Amino acid sequence: MTPIELGIIDKINKNKEYIKYEPEKYNCVTIDDDIYIDDWWEELNKMKTYVGGDLNKPSVALDRHGVTLIPPESLSIFETIVSNDPRIKQDYNLMELLKLIRKAKQENKYMIHFGV
Repeated sequence: MTPIELGIIDKINKNKEYIKYEPEKYNCVTIDDDIYIDDWWEELNKMKTYVGGDLNKPSVALDRHGVTLIPPESLSIFETIVSNDPRIKQDYNLMELLKLIRKAKQENKYMIHFGV
């Protein structure tokens, strides 16, 4: 398993670089990069993100080996990707990720991704 972690940033600071590894601070959910991200990659490339944990570095998809910020406007795409994966019925962590995405979406918050 190659774990990645995703969580919600309670209050985004547009001047901060989110480079410190703090999964507990963001109540992260862990999923397996090897199992999911390759399968999702084409769809993830339609999702606007910020790499390097910096809102001054726009990108798409996830920085698989670093920190990615996922803005609220990309959460609908991310929600669709996760909810359409048939493995969600068997993977508790994937179900938890979907709940997290929906919570961030409802609260209009950024998500954070810590890559491998």
